[in-house]
Amino acid sequence: MQHVRAIGQEGTPAALEVVGVSHFYGRKQALKSVSFSIRPATFTVLLGLNGAGKTTLFSLTNHLFDTRHGEIRIFGHDINRDSSEALRRMGVVFQARTLDLDLSVRQNLAYHACLHGIGARHAARRIAAVLETVEMSDRLDDKARSLSGGQMRRVEIARALLHSPPLMLLDEATVGLDIRSRAGILSTIRSLVERRGIAVLWATHLIDEVEESDEAVVLRQGEVVAQGRVADIVQATGTGSIQDAFASLNRATADGVAP
Repeated sequence: MQHVRAIGQEGTPAALEVVGVSHFYGRKQALKSVSFSIRPATFTVLLGLNGAGKTTLFSLTNHLFDTRHGEIRIFGHDINRDSSEALRRMGVVFQARTLDLDLSVRQNLAYHACLHGIGARHAARRIAAVLETVEMSDRLDDKARSLSGGQMRRVEIARALLHSPPLMLLDEATVGLDIRSRAGILSTIRSLVERRGIAVLWATHLIDEVEESDEAVVLRQGEVVAQGRVADIVQATGTGSIQDAFASLNRATADGVAP
């Protein structure tokens, strides 16, 4: 299968641009010359089975790992050479829970605001605003440990929004949540794209989180095997749904057939 059209469009600044990125853990290659871009104000799904390389790519993008092979740019700022400016433009929600369970929601967010250099008075206004966005205003002074898994995730999304980033990265953000919580979080994130023009990269292995109108990057064993609009990927694979297209792409590469 030939790659369908690239997501980025010539002349449009990319919210995220990944160019020829490879990564190794010792001798094991986790990413193999990965390249794609996403435009501002778009919802892009990074779709891959567990072990496909999604979390490695996220770790490189948010500078937890150094990019030694290839380049990653956030709104034109190289994550290695201009990391402060690049990181300032993104908000990240990790797969693992990262709230301090012994602090209140307010304290968790206030600490994060301080790390971003947001003054106390402005931080209080921002905290109120982002908690309203994720429908958690009524839990402001509750300890994080008293929240459900879905509520914790909403607070983490609020925290990632505190510094008003134009790009959000979410790594398997709905893992372990019930269907209702998953749907609510997805709806919240999609509304950020529609109402605020935030670009989102949503990593998942769950096909039911993908919509036909989404942009998608399909990752298989560290390689991009398809990218473009979901509807175009379905058409290019000659299948009838993204579920069938995803299965086809994974079968093809597993059997050694070039995508």
